[in-house]
Amino acid sequence: MTHHMPPPALAADLRRLTVLELSLPARLRYVALLLGASALTAIVSALLLTESGLPLRTSIALGVMTVIGLSWMAFAAWVLRHKRILLGRQRVVAGRMALVFCSVFVVGALLIGYETGNPSALSAAGLGTVMLLVALTIFIRAKRLFAQLSKRRGVLEQQLGRI
Repeated sequence: MTHHMPPPALAADLRRLTVLELSLPARLRYVALLLGASALTAIVSALLLTESGLPLRTSIALGVMTVIGLSWMAFAAWVLRHKRILLGRQRVVAGRMALVFCSVFVVGALLIGYETGNPSALSAAGLGTVMLLVALTIFIRAKRLFAQLSKRRGVLEQQLGRI
């Protein structure tokens, strides 16, 4: 049985792609996200469940915040559960989530601002718009990175197939 070894440059490229996604700092960031989202979701959901006299708008806002927190918890758990390289797919998913959640914030702040005439809500919508633009920028960069990594993986797989 013959055992083929890939060229050192090819092996180094594959190693580099693997290390980027499986590094300890990256895993620790996702653990921190999971713990932070868990703690904040527990606090927000406890307020929602224990404070019966809250206005409807506040209850809706706390419910939405609970769903957002649960979503970030599920995302962090999904990333941590995968042992293989995600090739930046998790960044695309996080970017989409950020876009959706920032959009919900902006729409909610605008609705509250127009309904109540409160200038603070309209200021919050302005800040939310800035967050939405940042989320859009992050999402676009994540999609580009994912495309580059996928293309590079394809090239490396073709090179390995020739060995």
